[in-house]
Amino acid sequence: MDDLPLYHRFDHESWGQLRRTTPLTLDESDLRRVRGINERLALDEVVEIYLPLSRLLNLYVAASQGLFRATDTFLGHRQRNVPYVIGIAGSVAVGKSTTARLLQLLLSRWENHPQVDLVTTDGFLYPNRELERRGLMGRKGFPESYDLPRLLRFLAEVKSGKDEVRAPVYSHQSYDIVAGKEIVVRRPDIVIVEGLNVLQVGPTAQAAERTDSPRPEARRFPSDFFDFSLYVDAPAEVIEQWYVDRFLTLRATVFKDPSSYFHRYARLSDEEAVEVARGIWQAINGPNLRQNIRPTRERAQLILEKGEDHVVRRVSLRRL
Repeated sequence: MDDLPLYHRFDHESWGQLRRTTPLTLDESDLRRVRGINERLALDEVVEIYLPLSRLLNLYVAASQGLFRATDTFLGHRQRNVPYVIGIAGSVAVGKSTTARLLQLLLSRWENHPQVDLVTTDGFLYPNRELERRGLMGRKGFPESYDLPRLLRFLAEVKSGKDEVRAPVYSHQSYDIVAGKEIVVRRPDIVIVEGLNVLQVGPTAQAAERTDSPRPEARRFPSDFFDFSLYVDAPAEVIEQWYVDRFLTLRATVFKDPSSYFHRYARLSDEEAVEVARGIWQAINGPNLRQNIRPTRERAQLILEKGEDHVVRRVSLRRL
């Protein structure tokens, strides 16, 4: 029995045929800029998986732009540019950041939406000082560790067509929000919002109600502002191994910087590093995936299912 009855299902080859005549506008140097650590993204996969996806999204954006023009004409308003918002969800280490960067690059090459901005919800985590005050440092990445009211205000302002909207910036080097630094979004054609919890509703609402936000805001969710949503998936045990592999790579690179929050791990042996990485996964990332992230998978309009080699094996597109 099909476990996703509300979706059209495609294997790698059949999805690739939907590319039609969409031209490849990237080269190997572009891929080097968007690849995540230890990921094996090849041009062949861009052609077979991500070009058809960019074609689909281009069609959706064009339809949305036409609808906005029709509405403005009906209301007698001056035509305005309201960004098309795409949400991308998935586990730590599953490759959603690479997917987001690649789509940003591909979508910006279409002439009807050349300006594509990317915002990650890491910037909406509470600062470490606030997480420590709330006793949440050990649950960083769980729904309650995010400043949900601030994220909702950001999305509402983007979707209302506000001329300039600002988002906070997160540093993976310092493992904290960067004080005084912001991303400025100036009514682009498309905004991609990437994060662990962007498709959640239940736990996120509970987290919001524990804040001082007014009741109407607590009843809204980030996905209310999305025009399209995507979930990057893989078996949990595979993602755990990718997380361990990434941790080992970072131990030999980024963690060696004395300014890194994780500098204390730089001198671990291979065996010690694997033990620490699996401990972090089992205490934080694994439970968050099981309890909060993966249950939102079928709220996405499109699901990319990866194999052990990071290659997308199956694509599921929600039926309209």
